[in-house]
Amino acid sequence: MCNKVMYIPLDERPCNYIYPKMIMDISDIEMIEPPLDILGNKKIPADIDKLSGWIINNINNVSYLILSIDMLLYGGIVPSRLHKKTTEDCIKRLETLKKLKSINKNLKIIGFNLIMRAPSYNSSDEEPDYYENYGEKIFQYGVISDKLELNIASDDDISNLNKIKNEIPEDALEDLLNRRQVNHIINLKVVDFVKEGIIDFLVIPMDDCSKYGFSARERRKVMKYVDDLDLTDRIYSYPGADEVGCVLTARVFNNIKGIKPTVFIRYSSDIGSTLIPKYEDRSLNETVKYQVISSGGIIVNDSSEADFILMINPPSDITLKLADNWQSILSKEDVNDPERNLNEFVETIDYYIKKGKLCAVADVAMPNGADNRLMMLIKKYKLLNKLLSYGGWNTSSNTLGTVISHSMISSCYLNKNIYTQEQMIASEKFLFLRYLEDWGYQHFVRSSVTDLLSIYGLNYFSLKDKGNLISDIIKKKLYEFRDRYLNDFHYDFDVYMPWNRMFEVGIKIGG
Repeated sequence: MCNKVMYIPLDERPCNYIYPKMIMDISDIEMIEPPLDILGNKKIPADIDKLSGWIINNINNVSYLILSIDMLLYGGIVPSRLHKKTTEDCIKRLETLKKLKSINKNLKIIGFNLIMRAPSYNSSDEEPDYYENYGEKIFQYGVISDKLELNIASDDDISNLNKIKNEIPEDALEDLLNRRQVNHIINLKVVDFVKEGIIDFLVIPMDDCSKYGFSARERRKVMKYVDDLDLTDRIYSYPGADEVGCVLTARVFNNIKGIKPTVFIRYSSDIGSTLIPKYEDRSLNETVKYQVISSGGIIVNDSSEADFILMINPPSDITLKLADNWQSILSKEDVNDPERNLNEFVETIDYYIKKGKLCAVADVAMPNGADNRLMMLIKKYKLLNKLLSYGGWNTSSNTLGTVISHSMISSCYLNKNIYTQEQMIASEKFLFLRYLEDWGYQHFVRSSVTDLLSIYGLNYFSLKDKGNLISDIIKKKLYEFRDRYLNDFHYDFDVYMPWNRMFEVGIKIGG
Protein backbone atom coordinates (compact mmCIF):
# COMPACT_ATOMS: atom_id res chain seq x y z
CA MET A 1 0.00 0.00 0.00
CA CYS A 2 1.20 3.53 -0.83
CA ASN A 3 2.08 5.58 2.24
CA LYS A 4 1.97 9.01 0.67
CA VAL A 5 0.50 11.70 2.95
CA MET A 6 -1.25 14.89 1.81
CA TYR A 7 -1.20 17.84 4.18
CA ILE A 8 -3.49 20.90 3.92
CA PRO A 9 -2.26 23.57 6.37
CA LEU A 10 -4.18 25.97 8.58
CA ASP A 11 -2.52 28.89 6.80
CA GLU A 12 0.59 29.89 4.87
CA ARG A 13 2.90 30.86 7.77
CA PRO A 14 5.98 28.70 8.39
CA CYS A 15 4.57 27.19 11.61
CA ASN A 16 1.68 25.73 9.62
CA TYR A 17 3.13 25.30 6.14
CA ILE A 18 6.79 24.45 6.78
CA TYR A 19 7.18 22.87 10.24
CA PRO A 20 5.07 19.72 9.59
CA LYS A 21 6.85 19.11 6.29
CA MET A 22 10.27 19.54 7.92
CA ILE A 23 9.30 17.08 10.64
CA MET A 24 7.91 14.48 8.21
CA ASP A 25 11.00 14.90 6.01
CA ILE A 26 13.00 13.36 8.87
CA SER A 27 11.14 10.12 8.07
CA ASP A 28 11.01 7.86 5.02
CA ILE A 29 7.37 8.81 4.33
CA GLU A 30 6.47 11.19 1.50
CA MET A 31 4.33 14.21 2.34
CA ILE A 32 2.86 16.54 -0.29
CA GLU A 33 1.20 19.92 0.27
CA PRO A 34 -0.40 22.50 -2.01
CA PRO A 35 1.67 25.20 -3.73
CA LEU A 36 2.16 28.26 -1.54
CA ASP A 37 0.86 30.61 -4.24
CA ILE A 38 -2.71 29.28 -4.01
CA LEU A 39 -2.81 29.82 -0.26
CA GLY A 40 -3.74 33.19 1.19
CA ASN A 41 -1.93 36.02 2.93
CA LYS A 42 -3.13 36.77 6.43
CA LYS A 43 -6.57 38.42 5.94
CA ILE A 44 -6.66 37.47 2.26
CA PRO A 45 -8.13 33.96 2.04
CA ALA A 46 -6.71 31.14 -0.04
CA ASP A 47 -8.15 30.51 -3.50
CA ILE A 48 -10.45 27.78 -2.24
CA ASP A 49 -11.55 26.66 -5.71
CA LYS A 50 -7.93 26.16 -6.82
CA LEU A 51 -7.13 24.45 -3.52
CA SER A 52 -10.07 22.04 -3.85
CA GLY A 53 -9.04 21.29 -7.43
CA TRP A 54 -5.46 20.60 -6.35
CA ILE A 55 -6.63 18.22 -3.62
CA ILE A 56 -8.94 16.32 -5.99
CA ASN A 57 -6.27 16.07 -8.71
CA ASN A 58 -3.65 14.71 -6.31
CA ILE A 59 -5.68 12.48 -3.97
CA ASN A 60 -5.46 9.20 -5.92
CA ASN A 61 -2.26 7.74 -4.46
CA VAL A 62 -2.64 9.24 -0.99
CA SER A 63 -3.21 7.04 2.05
CA TYR A 64 -3.76 9.83 4.62
CA LEU A 65 -5.10 13.35 4.23
CA ILE A 66 -4.24 15.69 7.13
CA LEU A 67 -6.76 18.46 6.63
CA SER A 68 -7.36 21.90 8.11
CA ILE A 69 -11.08 22.30 7.64
CA ASP A 70 -10.73 26.04 8.34
CA MET A 71 -8.49 26.25 5.27
CA LEU A 72 -10.87 24.25 3.08
CA LEU A 73 -13.97 26.24 4.09
CA TYR A 74 -12.74 29.74 4.89
CA GLY A 75 -9.29 29.98 3.31
CA GLY A 76 -7.21 30.02 6.51
CA ILE A 77 -7.21 30.83 10.20
CA VAL A 78 -7.63 34.61 9.97
CA PRO A 79 -10.27 34.43 7.19
CA SER A 80 -12.23 32.07 9.49
CA ARG A 81 -12.66 35.11 11.79
CA LEU A 82 -13.63 37.51 8.99
CA HIS A 83 -15.73 35.65 6.43
CA LYS A 84 -19.30 36.41 5.36
CA LYS A 85 -20.16 32.85 4.30
CA THR A 86 -23.50 31.25 5.05
CA THR A 87 -23.91 27.88 6.70
CA GLU A 88 -25.11 26.52 3.35
CA ASP A 89 -21.94 27.76 1.58
CA CYS A 90 -19.76 25.99 4.11
CA ILE A 91 -21.69 22.72 4.11
CA LYS A 92 -21.52 22.61 0.31
CA ARG A 93 -17.74 23.03 0.46
CA LEU A 94 -17.53 20.35 3.13
CA GLU A 95 -19.13 17.89 0.72
CA THR A 96 -15.76 17.83 -1.08
CA LEU A 97 -14.66 15.29 1.53
CA LYS A 98 -17.28 12.80 0.37
CA LYS A 99 -16.01 13.18 -3.18
CA LEU A 100 -12.45 12.48 -2.04
CA LYS A 101 -13.56 9.29 -0.31
CA SER A 102 -15.37 8.18 -3.47
CA ILE A 103 -12.28 8.80 -5.61
CA ASN A 104 -9.91 7.07 -3.17
CA LYS A 105 -11.62 4.23 -1.30
CA ASN A 106 -8.62 3.63 0.98
CA LEU A 107 -8.17 7.26 2.00
CA LYS A 108 -8.18 8.12 5.69
CA ILE A 109 -8.98 11.74 6.59
CA ILE A 110 -7.44 13.15 9.77
CA GLY A 111 -9.02 16.56 10.26
CA PHE A 112 -8.91 19.56 12.56
CA ASN A 113 -11.40 22.40 12.86
CA LEU A 114 -10.87 25.27 15.29
CA ILE A 115 -13.28 26.80 17.73
CA MET A 116 -12.95 30.46 16.80
CA ARG A 117 -11.02 32.52 19.32
CA ALA A 118 -12.18 35.64 21.18
CA PRO A 119 -8.98 37.49 22.18
CA SER A 120 -8.97 39.50 25.39
CA TYR A 121 -7.25 42.61 24.00
CA ASN A 122 -7.89 45.46 21.59
CA SER A 123 -6.27 44.69 18.22
CA SER A 124 -7.62 44.31 14.70
CA ASP A 125 -4.37 42.82 13.41
CA GLU A 126 -6.00 39.39 12.95
CA GLU A 127 -9.64 40.26 13.71
CA PRO A 128 -12.42 42.43 12.26
CA ASP A 129 -11.70 46.17 12.31
CA TYR A 130 -13.95 46.82 15.31
CA TYR A 131 -11.63 44.71 17.49
CA GLU A 132 -9.20 47.64 17.48
CA ASN A 133 -11.46 49.48 19.93
CA TYR A 134 -13.77 46.83 21.33
CA GLY A 135 -11.81 43.55 21.52
CA GLU A 136 -11.45 43.62 25.30
CA LYS A 137 -15.10 44.46 25.85
CA ILE A 138 -16.22 41.70 23.45
CA PHE A 139 -14.11 39.25 25.44
CA GLN A 140 -15.61 40.44 28.73
CA TYR A 141 -19.11 40.17 27.29
CA GLY A 142 -18.40 36.57 26.27
CA VAL A 143 -17.00 35.66 29.70
CA ILE A 144 -19.94 37.10 31.63
CA SER A 145 -22.50 35.59 29.24
CA ASP A 146 -20.86 32.19 29.72
CA LYS A 147 -20.86 32.54 33.51
CA LEU A 148 -24.54 33.50 33.41
CA GLU A 149 -25.31 30.33 31.46
CA LEU A 150 -23.41 28.32 34.09
CA ASN A 151 -25.17 30.17 36.96
CA ILE A 152 -21.84 31.30 38.45
CA ALA A 153 -21.95 35.01 37.52
CA SER A 154 -21.41 37.38 40.44
CA ASP A 155 -23.67 40.33 41.18
CA ASP A 156 -20.96 42.63 39.79
CA ASP A 157 -20.83 40.53 36.59
CA ILE A 158 -24.58 40.81 36.13
CA SER A 159 -24.62 44.55 36.72
CA ASN A 160 -21.72 45.03 34.30
CA LEU A 161 -23.15 42.94 31.47
CA ASN A 162 -25.60 45.47 30.02
CA LYS A 163 -23.08 48.28 30.49
CA ILE A 164 -20.45 46.37 28.50
CA LYS A 165 -22.97 45.31 25.84
CA ASN A 166 -24.10 48.92 25.36
CA GLU A 167 -20.50 50.03 24.85
CA ILE A 168 -20.07 47.64 21.90
CA PRO A 169 -21.61 48.87 18.61
CA GLU A 170 -24.71 46.82 17.85
CA ASP A 171 -23.65 46.03 14.27
CA ALA A 172 -20.23 44.84 15.46
CA LEU A 173 -21.71 42.46 18.01
CA GLU A 174 -24.25 41.19 15.48
CA ASP A 175 -21.49 40.56 12.91
CA LEU A 176 -19.41 38.64 15.45
CA LEU A 177 -22.26 36.53 16.82
CA ASN A 178 -23.53 35.64 13.34
CA ARG A 179 -20.08 34.42 12.29
CA ARG A 180 -19.61 32.48 15.50
CA GLN A 181 -22.96 30.80 14.94
CA VAL A 182 -22.02 29.74 11.40
CA ASN A 183 -18.67 28.38 12.58
CA HIS A 184 -20.34 26.58 15.49
CA ILE A 185 -22.88 24.88 13.24
CA ILE A 186 -20.04 23.78 10.97
CA ASN A 187 -18.21 22.31 13.95
CA LEU A 188 -21.30 20.22 14.67
CA LYS A 189 -21.58 19.23 11.01
CA VAL A 190 -17.95 18.11 10.98
CA VAL A 191 -18.77 15.88 13.96
CA ASP A 192 -21.52 14.34 11.83
CA PHE A 193 -18.90 13.57 9.18
CA VAL A 194 -16.95 11.60 11.79
CA LYS A 195 -20.09 9.66 12.68
CA GLU A 196 -20.62 8.87 8.97
CA GLY A 197 -17.03 7.66 8.59
CA ILE A 198 -16.07 10.42 6.17
CA ILE A 199 -13.58 11.85 8.67
CA ASP A 200 -11.63 9.13 10.49
CA PHE A 201 -10.19 11.20 13.35
CA LEU A 202 -10.83 14.81 14.38
CA VAL A 203 -9.25 17.39 16.66
CA ILE A 204 -11.30 20.45 17.63
CA PRO A 205 -8.64 22.83 18.98
CA MET A 206 -9.48 25.85 21.09
CA ASP A 207 -7.55 28.77 19.61
CA ASP A 208 -6.30 31.32 22.21
CA CYS A 209 -8.96 30.38 24.74
CA SER A 210 -9.76 30.92 28.41
CA LYS A 211 -11.69 29.10 31.11
CA TYR A 212 -14.89 31.07 30.41
CA GLY A 213 -16.15 32.85 27.33
CA PHE A 214 -17.48 32.30 23.81
CA SER A 215 -14.98 29.52 23.05
CA ALA A 216 -15.55 27.64 26.30
CA ARG A 217 -19.33 27.74 25.85
CA GLU A 218 -19.15 26.53 22.25
CA ARG A 219 -16.74 23.76 23.21
CA ARG A 220 -19.16 22.47 25.87
CA LYS A 221 -21.95 22.30 23.33
CA VAL A 222 -19.81 20.59 20.68
CA MET A 223 -18.42 18.03 23.13
CA LYS A 224 -21.91 17.31 24.49
CA TYR A 225 -22.88 16.49 20.90
CA VAL A 226 -19.77 14.31 20.58
CA ASP A 227 -20.77 12.47 23.78
CA ASP A 228 -24.33 11.98 22.52
CA LEU A 229 -22.99 10.39 19.31
CA ASP A 230 -20.52 8.21 21.27
CA LEU A 231 -17.49 9.59 19.39
CA THR A 232 -15.19 10.51 22.27
CA ASP A 233 -12.57 8.00 21.10
CA ARG A 234 -12.33 9.66 17.68
CA ILE A 235 -12.71 13.35 18.55
CA TYR A 236 -10.45 15.29 20.93
CA SER A 237 -10.72 18.92 21.99
CA TYR A 238 -8.05 20.88 23.87
CA PRO A 239 -6.14 24.20 23.60
CA GLY A 240 -4.07 24.76 20.49
CA ALA A 241 -4.01 25.85 16.85
CA ASP A 242 -0.75 26.41 15.00
CA GLU A 243 0.86 23.18 16.27
CA VAL A 244 -1.97 20.82 15.28
CA GLY A 245 -0.53 20.20 11.81
CA CYS A 246 2.66 18.90 13.46
CA VAL A 247 0.72 16.81 15.99
CA LEU A 248 -1.39 15.10 13.32
CA THR A 249 1.71 14.57 11.18
CA ALA A 250 3.15 12.55 14.06
CA ARG A 251 -0.15 10.69 14.51
CA VAL A 252 -0.21 9.67 10.85
CA PHE A 253 3.46 8.65 10.98
CA ASN A 254 2.76 6.45 14.01
CA ASN A 255 -0.32 4.95 12.34
CA ILE A 256 1.65 4.07 9.23
CA LYS A 257 4.49 2.57 11.28
CA GLY A 258 2.07 0.74 13.57
CA ILE A 259 3.70 2.09 16.72
CA LYS A 260 2.66 3.93 19.90
CA PRO A 261 5.62 5.94 21.22
CA THR A 262 6.06 6.03 24.99
CA VAL A 263 6.82 9.33 26.72
CA PHE A 264 8.06 10.00 30.26
CA ILE A 265 7.26 13.51 31.55
CA ARG A 266 9.42 15.54 33.93
CA TYR A 267 8.83 19.14 35.06
CA SER A 268 11.13 21.86 36.39
CA SER A 269 8.29 22.72 38.80
CA ASP A 270 5.59 20.45 40.21
CA ILE A 271 3.34 23.42 40.97
CA GLY A 272 3.88 24.72 37.44
CA SER A 273 2.31 21.60 35.95
CA THR A 274 -0.97 22.48 37.70
CA LEU A 275 -1.17 26.11 36.49
CA ILE A 276 -3.22 27.26 33.52
CA PRO A 277 -0.91 28.71 30.84
CA LYS A 278 -1.74 32.02 29.21
CA TYR A 279 -4.29 31.75 26.35
CA GLU A 280 -5.51 28.32 27.53
CA ASP A 281 -8.41 26.95 29.56
CA ARG A 282 -6.97 24.14 31.72
CA SER A 283 -3.93 23.11 33.71
CA LEU A 284 -0.76 22.42 31.74
CA ASN A 285 -0.57 18.76 32.74
CA GLU A 286 -4.00 17.98 31.29
CA THR A 287 -3.10 19.60 27.96
CA VAL A 288 0.18 17.67 27.85
CA LYS A 289 -1.80 14.41 28.06
CA TYR A 290 -3.94 15.41 25.08
CA GLN A 291 -0.94 16.54 23.04
CA VAL A 292 0.72 13.14 23.56
CA ILE A 293 -2.31 10.99 22.75
CA SER A 294 -3.31 13.18 19.80
CA SER A 295 0.17 12.57 18.40
CA GLY A 296 -0.42 8.84 18.74
CA GLY A 297 1.67 8.23 21.84
CA ILE A 298 1.17 7.30 25.48
CA ILE A 299 2.61 8.63 28.74
CA VAL A 300 4.46 6.12 30.94
CA ASN A 301 5.47 6.42 34.59
CA ASP A 302 8.91 4.83 34.29
CA SER A 303 11.68 6.56 32.34
CA SER A 304 13.26 3.20 31.51
CA GLU A 305 10.15 2.31 29.47
CA ALA A 306 10.12 5.57 27.51
CA ASP A 307 11.08 6.07 23.88
CA PHE A 308 12.02 9.60 24.93
CA ILE A 309 11.83 11.86 27.97
CA LEU A 310 9.89 15.12 27.67
CA MET A 311 11.38 17.72 30.00
CA ILE A 312 8.88 20.54 30.50
CA ASN A 313 9.75 23.98 31.88
CA PRO A 314 6.28 25.17 32.98
CA PRO A 315 4.96 28.63 33.86
CA SER A 316 4.81 30.01 37.38
CA ASP A 317 2.80 32.78 39.00
CA ILE A 318 5.65 35.17 38.18
CA THR A 319 6.07 34.21 34.52
CA LEU A 320 2.31 34.31 33.97
CA LYS A 321 2.31 37.94 35.11
CA LEU A 322 4.87 38.73 32.40
CA ALA A 323 2.29 37.74 29.80
CA ASP A 324 -0.45 40.10 30.93
CA ASN A 325 -0.16 42.53 28.03
CA TRP A 326 1.18 42.92 24.52
CA GLN A 327 4.27 44.78 25.67
CA SER A 328 5.51 41.76 27.61
CA ILE A 329 6.54 40.05 24.39
CA LEU A 330 8.89 42.96 23.75
CA SER A 331 10.33 43.43 27.22
CA LYS A 332 10.65 40.01 28.88
CA GLU A 333 13.11 39.87 31.74
CA ASP A 334 15.16 36.94 32.96
CA VAL A 335 13.13 35.54 35.83
CA ASN A 336 14.80 34.00 38.85
CA ASP A 337 11.76 32.18 40.15
CA PRO A 338 12.10 29.98 43.26
CA GLU A 339 9.20 27.78 42.14
CA ARG A 340 11.17 26.57 39.09
CA ASN A 341 14.32 24.62 39.92
CA LEU A 342 16.25 25.07 36.68
CA ASN A 343 19.51 23.79 38.16
CA GLU A 344 18.01 20.43 39.05
CA PHE A 345 16.13 20.40 35.75
CA VAL A 346 19.28 20.76 33.63
CA GLU A 347 21.25 18.38 35.87
CA THR A 348 18.53 15.82 35.20
CA ILE A 349 18.69 16.37 31.44
CA ASP A 350 22.45 15.89 31.60
CA TYR A 351 22.06 12.73 33.68
CA TYR A 352 19.51 11.15 31.34
CA ILE A 353 21.53 11.95 28.23
CA LYS A 354 24.68 10.47 29.76
CA LYS A 355 22.63 7.34 30.50
CA GLY A 356 21.80 7.12 26.80
CA LYS A 357 18.21 8.39 27.04
CA LEU A 358 16.71 10.72 24.44
CA CYS A 359 15.64 14.06 25.99
CA ALA A 360 13.45 16.78 24.52
CA VAL A 361 12.73 20.16 26.13
CA ALA A 362 9.38 21.97 25.96
CA ASP A 363 10.07 25.47 27.25
CA VAL A 364 6.64 26.89 28.12
CA ALA A 365 7.46 29.11 31.09
CA MET A 366 6.56 32.22 29.10
CA PRO A 367 4.57 32.65 25.89
CA ASN A 368 6.31 34.00 22.81
CA GLY A 369 9.86 32.97 23.45
CA ALA A 370 12.50 31.02 25.31
CA ASP A 371 13.39 31.19 28.99
CA ASN A 372 16.87 32.69 28.70
CA ARG A 373 18.08 31.45 32.10
CA LEU A 374 17.20 27.88 31.10
CA MET A 375 18.88 28.20 27.72
CA MET A 376 22.08 29.61 29.18
CA LEU A 377 22.25 26.66 31.57
CA ILE A 378 21.63 24.17 28.77
CA LYS A 379 24.42 25.84 26.80
CA LYS A 380 26.76 25.81 29.81
CA TYR A 381 26.23 22.05 30.19
CA LYS A 382 27.03 21.65 26.46
CA LEU A 383 23.65 20.06 25.78
CA LEU A 384 22.35 22.19 22.91
CA ASN A 385 23.38 19.72 20.21
CA LYS A 386 22.49 16.70 22.37
CA LEU A 387 18.77 17.38 22.80
CA LEU A 388 16.34 15.36 20.74
CA SER A 389 14.11 18.40 20.27
CA TYR A 390 13.45 21.87 21.68
CA GLY A 391 10.65 24.40 21.46
CA GLY A 392 9.75 27.68 23.14
CA TRP A 393 7.47 29.58 20.76
CA ASN A 394 4.12 31.34 21.10
CA THR A 395 1.61 29.46 23.30
CA SER A 396 2.28 26.49 25.56
CA SER A 397 0.34 24.17 23.24
CA ASN A 398 2.19 25.45 20.17
CA THR A 399 5.49 24.49 21.77
CA LEU A 400 4.30 21.15 23.16
CA GLY A 401 2.86 19.88 19.89
CA THR A 402 5.94 20.82 17.91
CA VAL A 403 8.39 19.24 20.36
CA ILE A 404 6.36 16.05 20.82
CA SER A 405 5.90 15.45 17.09
CA HIS A 406 9.57 16.11 16.25
CA SER A 407 10.63 13.81 19.09
CA MET A 408 8.32 10.97 18.12
CA ILE A 409 9.52 10.78 14.54
CA SER A 410 13.22 11.16 15.33
CA SER A 411 13.17 8.73 18.27
CA CYS A 412 11.58 6.02 16.10
CA TYR A 413 14.75 5.81 14.02
CA LEU A 414 17.27 6.60 16.74
CA ASN A 415 16.01 3.91 19.11
CA LYS A 416 16.20 1.32 16.35
CA ASN A 417 19.67 2.54 15.35
CA ILE A 418 18.53 3.02 11.75
CA TYR A 419 19.04 6.78 11.60
CA THR A 420 20.70 7.75 8.33
CA GLN A 421 23.04 10.73 8.00
CA GLU A 422 20.42 12.45 5.87
CA GLN A 423 17.77 11.98 8.57
CA MET A 424 20.13 13.19 11.27
CA ILE A 425 20.81 16.39 9.34
CA ALA A 426 17.07 16.95 8.70
CA SER A 427 16.34 16.60 12.41
CA GLU A 428 19.28 18.78 13.44
CA LYS A 429 18.17 21.53 11.05
CA PHE A 430 14.76 21.64 12.71
CA LEU A 431 16.40 21.75 16.15
CA PHE A 432 18.65 24.59 14.99
CA LEU A 433 15.64 26.43 13.59
CA ARG A 434 13.92 26.26 16.97
CA TYR A 435 16.95 27.64 18.80
CA LEU A 436 17.37 30.40 16.23
CA GLU A 437 13.72 31.40 16.19
CA ASP A 438 12.46 30.71 19.71
CA TRP A 439 15.56 31.80 21.60
CA GLY A 440 17.41 34.05 19.16
CA TYR A 441 14.55 35.92 17.52
CA GLN A 442 11.73 35.78 20.02
CA HIS A 443 13.79 36.45 23.14
CA PHE A 444 16.58 38.73 21.88
CA VAL A 445 16.26 40.08 18.37
CA ARG A 446 12.56 40.89 18.11
CA SER A 447 12.62 43.47 20.91
CA SER A 448 15.86 45.11 19.78
CA VAL A 449 14.65 45.51 16.18
CA THR A 450 11.20 46.66 17.30
CA ASP A 451 12.94 49.54 19.10
CA LEU A 452 14.30 50.67 15.72
CA LEU A 453 11.00 50.65 13.82
CA SER A 454 9.98 54.23 14.59
CA ILE A 455 13.11 55.47 12.79
CA TYR A 456 11.61 54.10 9.56
CA GLY A 457 8.03 55.16 10.32
CA LEU A 458 6.99 51.56 11.03
CA ASN A 459 5.28 49.77 13.90
CA TYR A 460 5.17 46.27 15.35
CA PHE A 461 2.14 45.22 13.30
CA SER A 462 3.11 46.76 9.95
CA LEU A 463 6.48 46.91 8.21
CA LYS A 464 4.83 48.60 5.18
CA ASP A 465 7.26 48.63 2.24
CA LYS A 466 10.32 48.08 4.46
CA GLY A 467 9.90 44.32 4.99
CA ASN A 468 13.09 43.43 3.13
CA LEU A 469 15.08 46.07 4.96
CA ILE A 470 13.91 44.83 8.37
CA SER A 471 14.56 41.22 7.29
CA ASP A 472 18.16 42.12 6.52
CA ILE A 473 18.61 43.78 9.93
CA ILE A 474 17.12 40.72 11.66
CA LYS A 475 19.28 38.37 9.62
CA LYS A 476 22.45 40.20 10.66
CA LYS A 477 21.47 40.09 14.32
CA LEU A 478 20.55 36.39 14.12
CA TYR A 479 23.94 35.57 12.59
CA GLU A 480 25.53 37.38 15.52
CA PHE A 481 23.36 35.32 17.85
CA ARG A 482 24.29 32.08 16.08
CA ASP A 483 28.01 32.83 16.26
CA ARG A 484 27.80 33.71 19.95
CA TYR A 485 25.38 31.11 21.31
CA LEU A 486 24.96 28.35 18.73
CA ASN A 487 28.54 27.56 17.75
CA ASP A 488 27.73 23.82 17.71
CA PHE A 489 25.70 24.48 14.56
CA HIS A 490 27.08 25.72 11.25
CA TYR A 491 24.02 26.05 9.01
CA ASP A 492 23.46 29.18 6.96
CA PHE A 493 20.01 30.70 6.71
CA ASP A 494 17.91 33.44 5.17
CA VAL A 495 15.19 35.57 6.78
CA TYR A 496 11.82 36.94 5.66
CA MET A 497 8.72 38.33 7.38
CA PRO A 498 5.71 36.13 6.45
CA TRP A 499 2.96 38.53 7.48
CA ASN A 500 5.07 41.71 7.23
CA ARG A 501 5.00 42.27 10.97
CA MET A 502 7.32 41.55 13.91
CA PHE A 503 5.31 38.87 15.71
CA GLU A 504 6.72 35.96 13.70
CA VAL A 505 9.76 35.50 11.46
CA GLY A 506 10.42 33.17 8.53
CA ILE A 507 13.80 31.45 8.52
CA LYS A 508 14.98 29.25 5.65
CA ILE A 509 17.77 26.91 6.77
CA GLY A 510 20.41 26.18 4.18
CA GLY A 511 23.46 23.88 4.18
